[in-house]
Amino acid sequence: MTQKPFAPSPMHTVETLTVAFAACGVQRGQTILMHSSMSKIGGWICGGSEAVILALLAVLGNDGTLMMPTFTTDNSEPSLWQNPPVPPDWWQPIREHTPAYHPRTARTAEMGIIAETFRTWEGVLRSEHPMWSFAAWGKYAHELVSDHRLEYGLGEKSPIGNLYALDGQVFLLGVGHANNTSLHLAEYRADYPGKMLERQGAAMLVEGVRQWVEFDIVAVDADDFEQLGADYETEYPTVIQIGSVGNATTRLFQQRPIVDYATTWLPKNR
Repeated sequence: MTQKPFAPSPMHTVETLTVAFAACGVQRGQTILMHSSMSKIGGWICGGSEAVILALLAVLGNDGTLMMPTFTTDNSEPSLWQNPPVPPDWWQPIREHTPAYHPRTARTAEMGIIAETFRTWEGVLRSEHPMWSFAAWGKYAHELVSDHRLEYGLGEKSPIGNLYALDGQVFLLGVGHANNTSLHLAEYRADYPGKMLERQGAAMLVEGVRQWVEFDIVAVDADDFEQLGADYETEYPTVIQIGSVGNATTRLFQQRPIVDYATTWLPKNR
């Protein structure tokens, strides 16, 4: 018996993805922070994650800007690890032997293949934070990723704080508001029950020498972000443009209004 060839449907190309992103509201010259899950697109993507990035950059054009989170949360205080935890007698060896963060070589942790591909893209700049880095390409790349403060790394002096200042947009590709890191900026700004600081640490280069450096962050928690986002969409049903790329649902929206909404939502709902 002759075996039938494998033919997933549909096939996506740079050209078809370009059309799809434009239909979702992505336009030339926009400044966008994207969170993504390539597997949610479905079908077969000719060129994989590279095709997705090429299509996005084609729509945004040379006067546009694209940013993605490139977190390296495995370079962090091991006593706080939960998924999975590690035994206490490992904590100090991890602090002593974790390679120092370097923006050109440090792999992302659980950010997805699109972000992992993007971090090494020609012309991409990456911020210096050893845990909460972002990578950006385009017109405002330098403004977004420069001066990323070590302490309070998802606060005002961070790429998401810089995106707020630029009045940029957020694009969710196949993921929901649980992945919307801009909502962490609201956690930094809001006062809510249980808000606390967390002492973190990471391996990094200090004047060219590897050191384990400790710093404070706000203990962030995305467990209620889906509900927060659902409430925002219910209250303001026209501010989020919902579309699709293949089987992936997309959401495109201005960052400032949802951060402002979250800053008032958190004290009422936590």
